[in-house]
Amino acid sequence: MYKSFLIKYAEIGVKGKNRYIFEDRLCDQIRYALRRCDGEFEVTKSQGRIYVNALSAFDFDETVENLKTVFGISGICPVVKVEDCGFEKLCEEVVSYMDRVYPDKHMTFKVEARRARKNYPKNSMEMNCDIGEAVLNAFPEIRVDVHKPDIMLHIEIREMIYIYSLVIAGPGGLPIGTNGKGMLLLSGGIDSPVAGYMIAKRGVKIDAVYFHAPPYTSDRAKQKVVDLAKYVARFSGPIRLHVINFTDIQLYIYDKCPHDELTIIMRRYMMRIAEHLALESGCLGLITGESIGQVASQTMQSLMATNDVCTLPVYRPLIGFDKQEIVTVSEQIHTYETSILPFEDCCTIFVAKHPVTKPNLNIIRRHETNLDEGIDALVKTALETDEVIEVV
Repeated sequence: MYKSFLIKYAEIGVKGKNRYIFEDRLCDQIRYALRRCDGEFEVTKSQGRIYVNALSAFDFDETVENLKTVFGISGICPVVKVEDCGFEKLCEEVVSYMDRVYPDKHMTFKVEARRARKNYPKNSMEMNCDIGEAVLNAFPEIRVDVHKPDIMLHIEIREMIYIYSLVIAGPGGLPIGTNGKGMLLLSGGIDSPVAGYMIAKRGVKIDAVYFHAPPYTSDRAKQKVVDLAKYVARFSGPIRLHVINFTDIQLYIYDKCPHDELTIIMRRYMMRIAEHLALESGCLGLITGESIGQVASQTMQSLMATNDVCTLPVYRPLIGFDKQEIVTVSEQIHTYETSILPFEDCCTIFVAKHPVTKPNLNIIRRHETNLDEGIDALVKTALETDEVIEVV
C-alpha cells in the first residue's frame, strides 16, 4: 500500500539561512541508513519537506526501523501519493485510504488539509469540511472530534497530493556531521555507549578510543567494545575506533604512585592520550560517560583532577543522570545486554580497595612526578602501537 514516506524534522525547521545545510546532511544520513535495507530508494527534498520514495519492492518494517536510527528525524509518515485528478477523485482516494488503513471504523477523526499549491481551487478550511463530509457519508459510525481525535487525517496539496495519518516517532536531534567531531572514551561498561549515542544525537560525528590491557583483559573484552561501537554506529554512522595498549602504563603507575590514587592518575593519562588522538583526527572535544557521584573517580573533585590535563573541552552528556536513567537509554539502543557481559576492562583490574574520593589536585600533580623517568616513553609506545578498527 505504501510506497513513500514523508520525513518530518523539528529543530531543523527553526534554522535560518543555513537550514539547507542541515537538510542536505539529513538527506545524506537517510540514504546511508537505507543502504542497510533491501530495495532501492530515492530521497528528495521539496518545499521544506523530505520524501523517501521506494523504487522497488521493500520491507516496510525494516525500512521504518532503519529510518528510526537517523538523528534529525522527528516523525516518519507513510504516505499515499496520488495525482491531482480533481476534488471529487481526491475525496474517493481519501475514503479508500481510510477504509484500507482502519478496518474498525469506531473512532473519531479530524481532517488537517494543507494547501502548499495556492492555485488549488479550494482553500484549506473548505477542504477540511468537504473531505470530512465525504468520510462521514462513507462511514456513518465514524465521528468528528476537532479537539482530541483518535485519527488526524493529513492532506497535503503539492505537485502531487499526499495522504497520511500515521506518524511514527523518530529519534529527534540533529543530523550527524552538523556539529563537528568528538573523541569518545569507550569502555565496555553501560555508560560510555549511551554517552556516545546522546552526543551523536546533537549532530556530532564520533571517533572512539578504547584502552586495552592484555593479558589482564582478554580479546573477548576487546570484541565486546567493538560490538558496542557497532550498536552506536547504527545511529552515529561509521566510527573509527582506536585500541590503545595501556598495560605497561598501568603497571608503571601501580609501581610508582599511591594505590588510593591509581584510578585518578590512570584516568589522567587516558585523557592525555585521548586528547592526542583527538587533535590528530580533527576532533573538537572529548566525550565521556561520567555522571557526578556515581563512583569514586566521578566526584566533583575527581572530575576536576581529570579535567586538569585537558586543553580540549570534555563533554559529559550523562553528568546529571542517575544509573537507572542511563540503563533505560542503553536498553532502548540495545547496548545494555552487551555491556553487562562479564569481561573486565582496564578500569576494573587495578582498583584500590579504598580509592580517594576527594583528591587534592596539588598532591596528584606532585605524585605524578614519580613517573617522570619513564612515562613519556611508555605513552609514546602506546600511541605508536595504536590499532585502528573501522566500525560500521
